Amino acid sequence: MNNETFEYLHEKFGIDRDIIARVERAEEGLTETFKKLDEILLFNQYKVLYEFQKARIDNTHFAWNTGYGYDDKGRTALDQLFADVFGAEAGLVRPTLVNGTHALACCLLGLLRPGDELLYCNGDPYDTMQTVIGLKGDACGSVKEYGVTYSQVDLLPGNIVDIEGVKKAIKPNTKLAVLQRSRGYVFRNAMTIPQIEEWTKACHEVKPDIICMVDNSYGDFTDTKEPTQVGADIMAASLIKNGGGGLAVSGAYIVGRKDLVDRVATRMTSPGIGGECGLMFGETRSFFQGIFIAPRVTIGAVKGAALCAKVFSEAGFTVCPGPDDPRNDIVEAVRLGSPEAVCAFCEGVQAAAPIDSYVTPIPWDMPGYTDQVIMAAGAFIGGSSIELSADAPMREPYDVFFQGGITYEHSKFGVIKALQTMKDKGLLK
Repeated sequence: MNNETFEYLHEKFGIDRDIIARVERAEEGLTETFKKLDEILLFNQYKVLYEFQKARIDNTHFAWNTGYGYDDKGRTALDQLFADVFGAEAGLVRPTLVNGTHALACCLLGLLRPGDELLYCNGDPYDTMQTVIGLKGDACGSVKEYGVTYSQVDLLPGNIVDIEGVKKAIKPNTKLAVLQRSRGYVFRNAMTIPQIEEWTKACHEVKPDIICMVDNSYGDFTDTKEPTQVGADIMAASLIKNGGGGLAVSGAYIVGRKDLVDRVATRMTSPGIGGECGLMFGETRSFFQGIFIAPRVTIGAVKGAALCAKVFSEAGFTVCPGPDDPRNDIVEAVRLGSPEAVCAFCEGVQAAAPIDSYVTPIPWDMPGYTDQVIMAAGAFIGGSSIELSADAPMREPYDVFFQGGITYEHSKFGVIKALQTMKDKGLLK
C-alpha cells in the first residue's frame, strides 16, 4: 500500500500503520493460496459462460410477466441454466423462496411422507432447520408434525462424516439423507467435494433409492465441482449468498433430479401447478447477471476469509479453517474467547460497511436461535451473506463467523477495521 492510500485510511478511518503492516504481511504469505483460488475462479467463470451460450440467452429472457406467470420464457430458461451450471437435470429458481431455510423446508416437506425417516449426517442441523424439523419449539407445520421420524449421525473427531455410522443408521424407511456443506455456528471446516462424493456413494450402496440432499449455502463456486455432480440427488441454497453474485435481492435455488425438483415445486406452490406458475417480479435479469458474476464474487469472498484467517492466527487466535487449508465455503471462524472481543470484532465489520456504518451491532434474541446472536451487516440487500458481514451466537467459547465482500478489497477492509477496533478496545494480543 502506498503512502497516499495509507494516509487516506489513517485520516478518514483511523487506521494505524501497524494494522496495515499486519494485513500486508499476511497477504504476502497467501500468494500461493490466492493463485489456487484464481484457478477455481477461471474454471467456473468459463463454465458459467459456456452454459449461457449453450442456452442462447438473449434480451427477450429478461421481459416482465404478470398475473399467473404462464409461459414465462425467462423463468424457464433460468431454471434450466442453474441446473446445467450445477450439473443437474432440473432447477427451480424463485424470488419467492424467501431464504435458504424456506428452500430446504420445501425439499423436506415435498419429498417426505408420513412414516418416512429423515437422516441428518453431520450432527445437529443448523438452528433454523431444527425448528423446521421439529427438534425444538412447537412451530406449526414442522416435518415432525407430519409423522416423519428423525435421526442423526454425529461427525467423527476432526469433523469428518462418519461413513460407517451413516451406513448403519440407514433403515428401510430412511427416505432422505441430508448433509450440510457449510458449518452453521460450528467450529469446523466445510465439507469438501470428495467427502460429499464418498457420502453419497455410501448412502446409495446401502439403499439405492435413498435421496441424498445437500444444503449448498455458502459453498457454491468454491470448487470446480458441485455436490450434484458427485452423486447428490438434490441440493438447495440461498441466492443472497454465493449463487446470486450480490445482485439477487432475495430468493433461493433448488436443483437436482427432475422428478424430485417437480415434487418440491408442487410443495412450493400447489398440486397440479408446481413450477409452471409464479412471477419473477422483474428479477430475472438480476438472477441471470448474478450467477454470471458469482464465480468472481465468491472467490473474492474466499480470499477475504483466507486473509482473515492469516491475520487473526498471526495475532494469536485459533481460526477455522487455517490460512492455508483448502476452502469449501466463504466463511471464516475465529475463536475470540470473550463476549467483549466478539462485540468489538463485529463493531469493526459494521463500521467497514457502505450501509448503516454508523450503527453499533448488539446481541439480540433472533427468531429461530437458542442463544442471543450479534450480527454485523451493512449490506445493500438485507441479510446478504455474500456482502461483508460477521455474526456470532453469544455463547462460549465465543466464536465469530466472518464472510462475504462483493469485492476482495472490501472484504480486506473488513479485516482491517475489525483488527483496528479490537486494538482500540485493548483486546488485541
